Amino acid sequence: MKLGVALRTSQNLALTPQLQQSIRLLQLSTLEMQQEVEHMLDENPFLEVEEEAAESEAFGVVSADAPVSAGDRLAESAAEGELAGISDATGAEVAEFESGPSDWEGDGSLEMGHSDGEWGGDAPARGTGSGSDEDVQAADINAAHVSLTDFLHQQAGEFFLCREDRAALDFLIESLNEDGYLEDSLEDLVLPLARSLEEVDDLLHHFQLALNLLHTMEPAGVGARNLAECLQLQIRAIERSEDYDGDMALLALARQICAQPLEWIAKRDLRQLCQATQASADAVREALLLIARLEPKPGRRFADVERNVIVPDVIVRPARRAPGNREFIVRLNPDVMPKLRVHDVYANALRRSGGGPELQQRLQEARWFIKNIQQRFDTILRVSEAIVERQRDFFVRGEMAMRPLVLREIADELGLHESTISRVTTAKYMDTPHGTFELKYFFGSGLETESGTNTSSTAVRALIKQLIAAENPGKPLSDNKISELLKAQGIECARRTVAKYREAMRIAPANLRKSL
Repeated sequence: MKLGVALRTSQNLALTPQLQQSIRLLQLSTLEMQQEVEHMLDENPFLEVEEEAAESEAFGVVSADAPVSAGDRLAESAAEGELAGISDATGAEVAEFESGPSDWEGDGSLEMGHSDGEWGGDAPARGTGSGSDEDVQAADINAAHVSLTDFLHQQAGEFFLCREDRAALDFLIESLNEDGYLEDSLEDLVLPLARSLEEVDDLLHHFQLALNLLHTMEPAGVGARNLAECLQLQIRAIERSEDYDGDMALLALARQICAQPLEWIAKRDLRQLCQATQASADAVREALLLIARLEPKPGRRFADVERNVIVPDVIVRPARRAPGNREFIVRLNPDVMPKLRVHDVYANALRRSGGGPELQQRLQEARWFIKNIQQRFDTILRVSEAIVERQRDFFVRGEMAMRPLVLREIADELGLHESTISRVTTAKYMDTPHGTFELKYFFGSGLETESGTNTSSTAVRALIKQLIAAENPGKPLSDNKISELLKAQGIECARRTVAKYREAMRIAPANLRKSL
């Protein structure tokens, strides 16, 4: 073997830190991005939130073509660079970034600009203008939210209990899940608390007393160990109610039915239930109707609704109020866009003193972060505008008019990579005249029609939902019958496909939809 030294040149792809940050910011949801902004504000002293309009380096998305009211300043034009395709170190995607804006200071240099004034004003993302005078606000959430545990603790304070019973009741309340169920057995809760085996029985006594009290609290059914017990507790609460003037025998029958296998109730198996309860079919039907009105999740109404509120990233409204109007205005939601700027005092002090490389790097990081956020919103807006253009019929007539659309179509139209479109459409939401939807909602495969064209799977789902809503409750449509009805309208949709779409929409099968 002969050893030698050779010189060889090669090309490889690398993601710069600012490019990696762009990729990460693009795929974050609104909440995750807000958390990222808070983290950067804590970590980087050169970054601050712009409370009011300022001439210093700032970021904000304002209307490019909307009328400017008195007192409003004109935002400086955005950097012409637009976020190119993003993906995990593939040549096409990195090439998109390489062909990005020439003025993007993302080369890792520590050089500072001649003046921070070049970053002044609210830098608008492209085309965020609004022709409507309506300002869409984020959902107004009631801040005074009372949780289930707080509500139960308030009721527990009305009982006159000894210290041990009060501690056991508080412990059980804190052990409930968000639906109001007690998932652990009393033995499992007691054993870690007991210091000796002799103490177990005493603790079980206190916990059983506390559980009995918990079962009498509101909401009815709280503290149940399973669904059957939850339903029975609610029926007992109705029996104790002074306002109930109905048939007590019906309540007793309903409680007896709840003690039977729940599969019989779910399938409405009248034969099995009649045999088990020795009651007539009419009485069992009436009892099942009563059970259907009970709440299977007692803690549902105490859920923190703020966590479930979707704040849209994009707002779409008709350009003018007129029947059949097919023009729509797409704009970013100002409530989700952080307005950031470089801290003037710190930046000027660093320029005068020269500072060290570390401080210069932090200033450059602040500039990168501001520009990357701007590019993020600009890309979301571009993709949203392309979606609205392709799905214009949906915005006019609703989901029945949705057309087939794949990520590749939008990617080719905007000159971005397909994975970039996937990141943009994930966990980003659009507020439309027909409701708020994730951007991915507007993409779907197509099903063939007799005419040779394709119809969107979303439109087929909407049609299935419409057929089921109009069915006879006494004789609901089977999946096979729905498939035949779709075929009669020229849509080829197999029974298995109908079942898949129905399950995706959480619609029960025909035997469970049948009215008693």
